[in-house]
Amino acid sequence: MSDWDSNTVIGSRARAGGSGPRAQVARTSGQINAARRQGLVLSVDKKYGTTNTKGDPEGQRLTRVDRETDIIKPKKLDANVGKIIAKVRTEKKLSQKELATKINEKPTVINDYESARAQPNQQVLAKLERALGVKLRGKNIGESLFKKK
Repeated sequence: MSDWDSNTVIGSRARAGGSGPRAQVARTSGQINAARRQGLVLSVDKKYGTTNTKGDPEGQRLTRVDRETDIIKPKKLDANVGKIIAKVRTEKKLSQKELATKINEKPTVINDYESARAQPNQQVLAKLERALGVKLRGKNIGESLFKKK
């Protein structure tokens, strides 16, 4: 019957009653080495942020550029590729909006690619190649993707 009399404290003040010292996080290598010398229980874990879930290599390159003094413009799509996209799209009688919905992108993406303002994304270029049936990357840009027999 003594369970009815005991109080359960939840929160930051619960440890103050004597449940033991709060675990400290060693942030520097000096603190880690001192804890090892004292024989304390220690685990060393490297924490990684998950802000770049896609792992954008272009963003990593821009970070490297920020650390340098030189100013390098990010890659832009070649104007010929934009003209080819526009030409083939009109041949197939598709609007920018229809092409965008066909490849699951926004119409502004198609507009940027056609006007050569977009930074080239290989996934979007691959979708455009399949939807239009024309090569947009590598050699022979503008040729049919499907071989004629």
